Amino acid sequence: MKSAERTVKILETLAASPTRLTLSELQERMGYPRSSLHALVRTLRELKWVEADETGSAFGVGPHALLSGTAYLDRDPALRFAQETLEDLRGEVGYTIHYARRDDAHVLYLASREARDSGGRVSRVGRRLPAHVTALGQALLAELTEAEVDELLPLQLEALQPRTIAGRAALHEELDVVRKRGWAFEREQNTEGVACVAVAVGYRIPATDAISCSMPADHATPGHIEEVADAVTRHTAALARRLRHEGIR
Repeated sequence: MKSAERTVKILETLAASPTRLTLSELQERMGYPRSSLHALVRTLRELKWVEADETGSAFGVGPHALLSGTAYLDRDPALRFAQETLEDLRGEVGYTIHYARRDDAHVLYLASREARDSGGRVSRVGRRLPAHVTALGQALLAELTEAEVDELLPLQLEALQPRTIAGRAALHEELDVVRKRGWAFEREQNTEGVACVAVAVGYRIPATDAISCSMPADHATPGHIEEVADAVTRHTAALARRLRHEGIR
């Protein structure tokens, strides 16, 4: 069991790093004995779950990790319907649309439709962000009680940008606004120059999934935010009805 847990933690650590990591860097981040870490990484390389750079000294996730993630997306019963909603919503508002699922205190991006003028930005599919820094996460945290949120989130909230809500009291105030309003809004809390509106997809109780619309922060005037929020709410509600009708829970 210990080896299995360590193997998963190695893959998660490599996946979370923007660059390849050496054994020394892995050991520093994970605290595992170097001998067992070396043996596990060697086995993962042989199985193609981990790959090395040209020097053989720095490591990242390998192609078989992608196969596993793709299988998850292919078999998710809600995603086929969500993809249609993302297309329709992007067609109406013209901005980038995301579909994400809460993963404990994080959100995991499952699908995206980039704005046609996105300039080749890389899709966030497969990426994981702290829930409190995203509109998607705030929409889903608002589905929980204050006590459930406190139990779920770490004691110290990470601040990715100067505008990130990093105080627990301030976050609870924002989640109360989301509950009353029905949608979440954040401006430059996780990405500079970007504002985002998100709505939870109510086909499960509490909701686990949400849809968001990202726009340039300078487009996010009060009137325009209301227009985008109305569009996201309508499309998300329609998706939730369809998923319930299809018996997807």
